[in-house]
Amino acid sequence: MRRLKLKLQLYCGDEIAIGPGKADLLDAIDQTGSISAAARSLGMSYRRAWLLVDVMNRCFVAALVATKPGGGKAAGAQLTDHGRAILAAYRALSRQVEAGAVGADLAAIEAALRDAPLPLD
Repeated sequence: MRRLKLKLQLYCGDEIAIGPGKADLLDAIDQTGSISAAARSLGMSYRRAWLLVDVMNRCFVAALVATKPGGGKAAGAQLTDHGRAILAAYRALSRQVEAGAVGADLAAIEAALRDAPLPLD
């Protein structure tokens, strides 16, 4: 059985504005209210998560994540309304692609794929 995995990545210049990993990070930030807690839950460093958030915020017309530095209850991070809308649109688009909404083009490529690569000569 063939398994075709499509990874939807949207670019802003040379940067990936959003893809599956960044969408997962946005979900984790939404659930935890913190970039560091989201990073821990995904097994990545805080610095890596912060850099990914920075790229997303710079690539879209409005920030996807709002941060409040410091300590205590006021500190943390949350998705903006724009961030929630972008995440929802990205997830919907991903579901369409995964459900085969790409139609005949996907079927043609899938039909042309071998089950395994030919052996090296």
